[in-house]
Amino acid sequence: MEPGAMPLLELVLLVLLLLIGEGEPVCRLQGRAELPELAKDGDLVIGGIFTFQTEYDGRVPNFQSLPDPPRCKNMNFREFQFAQTLIFAIEEINRNPAILPNHTLGYNIYNACGYDNILKSGLALASGQERFIDEGNCTKTDMAQAVIGHSASTPTIGLARIIGRFRIPVISHFATCACLSNRKEFPSFFRTIPSDFYQSRALAKLVKHFGWSWVGAISSDNDYGNRGLATFMISAQEEGVCIEYSEAFEQTGPRHELLRIVEIIKQSSSKVIMAFMTHREIKVLVSELYRHNITGLQWIGSDAWITDPSLTAIEGHSALVGAIGFTVTRAHIPGLGKHLRDVHPSHFPNSMFLRDFWEIVFDCSLNVTTAPKRKPCNGSESLRGVQNTFTDVSKLTFTNNVYKSVYAVAHALHNLLTCEESQGPFSNGSCAQPTRIQPWQVPVSVCSESCPPGTRKAVQKGKPVCCYDCVPCSGGEISNTTDSAKCMKCPFQYWSNGRGDRCVMKEIEFLSYTELMGVILLLFCLIGVCLTIIIATIFFQFQDTPIVRANNSELSFLLLFSLTLCFLCSLTFIGRPSEWSCMLRHTAFGITFVLCISCVLGKTIVVLMAFRATLPASNVMKWFGPTQQRLSVLAFTLIQVLICVLWLTVSPPFPYKNMKTYKEKVILECDVGSAIGFWAVLGYIGLLALLCFVLAFLARKLPDNFNEAKFITFSMLIFCAVWITFIPAYVSSPGKFTVAVEIFAILASSYGMLFCIFLPKCFIILLRPKENTKKHMMGKTNDILY
Repeated sequence: MEPGAMPLLELVLLVLLLLIGEGEPVCRLQGRAELPELAKDGDLVIGGIFTFQTEYDGRVPNFQSLPDPPRCKNMNFREFQFAQTLIFAIEEINRNPAILPNHTLGYNIYNACGYDNILKSGLALASGQERFIDEGNCTKTDMAQAVIGHSASTPTIGLARIIGRFRIPVISHFATCACLSNRKEFPSFFRTIPSDFYQSRALAKLVKHFGWSWVGAISSDNDYGNRGLATFMISAQEEGVCIEYSEAFEQTGPRHELLRIVEIIKQSSSKVIMAFMTHREIKVLVSELYRHNITGLQWIGSDAWITDPSLTAIEGHSALVGAIGFTVTRAHIPGLGKHLRDVHPSHFPNSMFLRDFWEIVFDCSLNVTTAPKRKPCNGSESLRGVQNTFTDVSKLTFTNNVYKSVYAVAHALHNLLTCEESQGPFSNGSCAQPTRIQPWQVPVSVCSESCPPGTRKAVQKGKPVCCYDCVPCSGGEISNTTDSAKCMKCPFQYWSNGRGDRCVMKEIEFLSYTELMGVILLLFCLIGVCLTIIIATIFFQFQDTPIVRANNSELSFLLLFSLTLCFLCSLTFIGRPSEWSCMLRHTAFGITFVLCISCVLGKTIVVLMAFRATLPASNVMKWFGPTQQRLSVLAFTLIQVLICVLWLTVSPPFPYKNMKTYKEKVILECDVGSAIGFWAVLGYIGLLALLCFVLAFLARKLPDNFNEAKFITFSMLIFCAVWITFIPAYVSSPGKFTVAVEIFAILASSYGMLFCIFLPKCFIILLRPKENTKKHMMGKTNDILY
């Protein structure tokens, strides 16, 4: 077959398949979620996601095949009551001719146990369960108009993020995490329960009211627990309440974490515990405390568990007697009690949960083959005489929130369907299409949208107070509530995060070994050390040659040693500043550079004295022989040592947190302490360098074939140029760049001296050995330099 024939054949087959097909684009559902537990058709569908069974057995997926669905266990009657309340409210609305006339509400309610099942259920409500959608735009699905649920905050966060992409309203009756109030992140999330922003503060005031100033705090290790606990701790601090310990754990977490927390409680001196967690974590914790015989604790509880009747069945539940907290106001829903007692498996023949629920409540089997150990149900069983959590309607709190959620959706849909053209809530007063109502069409009537956290309200000039602009908080200020009137300043050493809704520790900046600039400077430092060692090795190998012996080889080796120290002292400028590193970096730099320049100065004076000694009757070299050269280097260096000692004694350098250069970060740097000491060290180095430059300049034209004074002049010229330009650069550079400029000046001047003084000699030693002779070096001059 010729090349290119196969792709052409595939194209022809594809065209044939399209022609054979129905001729319309087809959308295919990728994957399939579990079917709803309770369902009923209607013109408009409301979704519900609840967790009838709060625990499950599952295995860790291997990502090689689709994981098996989790096996759910431990029935939660309260969640089942929530679902039945949703059904009751929908049936009540369908019977009411004043709401949604000529339209019926249906429902798809999922029993989703496990985080992944909750998200799968949400996607099923968004896209429907039909495998094929034969419509060009692939948008007509059995999409839910709104989703009621979930009860927990953490699953609701994931659910609201995913469903929010489809602009489907998610209305929770129980998810209280303050994070869900962020309109930027969760634009389509609503709830019929107050945020934990208020509950956490109320709990802190409750603790203060009873005079408990020393408490422990434990939370669920999730968004609900961690955020609620963080707000409680801030409020407790404002109320003058001290927190002895704050810990978090998960019900499914490792057991050693739970045992660690139990040991903390056992060893603590506080007898009051604020538990901001769900009923799952409190069950595990209390049972473990009971096994360790830890009693005598006063519990302060969040609303997620404080009224949960299922806690009476746990081991050691008596320890929770007397626990206090806040809960939602009780309500009465007429007719709900009768509806709950009339529930029967025959109403929902496809519901496996209702069958299991029925068998557990009446201890009988609806199918003898699946449960042979139980007696068969005789058909006379009825919930009318049963008293349990499911049928109890005496304390309706969160259940009432479900009821209100359904009615809120129904009224919103009713307003859309009864809209009159030119008076609608959309652009130009238009209305929604009655045959295709989109979920994002829940209408609002406000002059200005709510200001999310991170902004503040600014009233528009000349307009009523309901009309305002949302102004982002300035840097260093935050607002963590919706519709905040003003922004609060962050505490010292804190700055606002990117969203402006939370204060975070300021970023700490210093020149580090791990960043690119620090690595580059370190690399040049090490290269300088290696080059110096290589040159020293060459000089040592050829120490008897004229070019090495010229102008005192001892000074040459001492100069190479001091240059090595100069390169290494730049390392003290990199890294987090400390008390010792700040003192070391400036003194080491000052002393090593004076030692270096003293050697160069000594070599320069030797050149001048040597050629002065060639004059008749001159005996000047005996006054500046090797001993005098060593003493001069020592004397010059001791003067700098004395200056450094005085500096360290009077006012030494110290680590300093600079918060003035940048408002959003802290710069760790070394304050020089005494400015006089710092500039005295630099001034002395500059004085010696200038003196060395002048002397070398005077000796640059002395008559020899290898006049070292010329190269010393170049090196000192580079040295002086680097440090003259260093001063303005040092003063104007911000933050860690100040240190980088200082290191650059050290390395540049060190490389300048190394290359100008020693590379010409190495060039002659290695590449032009014929010039490395006494005769060639001196020309017509005597050998006094040797």
